[in-house]
Amino acid sequence: MLNLNALTSLLETGVTNTGAAQQAGGGASMISSLLIMVLMFVALYFIMIRPQKKKDKAVKDMLAALKVGDRILTIGGIYGTITQIREDQVVIAIGAQKTPMHMARWAIKSVEDAPLENDAAPEV
Repeated sequence: MLNLNALTSLLETGVTNTGAAQQAGGGASMISSLLIMVLMFVALYFIMIRPQKKKDKAVKDMLAALKVGDRILTIGGIYGTITQIREDQVVIAIGAQKTPMHMARWAIKSVEDAPLENDAAPEV
């Protein structure tokens, strides 16, 4: 067993060695902190920024590929068929009466694949 004097001398030696290690390891501590920050930014890029850029590119491509006759859904929930395309506007026909509605191009949420059943011509 260790006696009290030996334990005290060990603690004093440990304290002086730790102080020297802290002075010498200060640069290493800063480098590790910097490395952690870089790793956090890389993770943030791959988790948040990159998927958002992909989504924005897909929306931009979809808006650039619009053509007359496409069935669309607006951000307001209105379904219609494109009848005219201008530079930053589209004219869509809505409902069985083909009511024209002018919309901003950015207000188009998606292009629909299938026509709606209630948009068909009324049977007489």
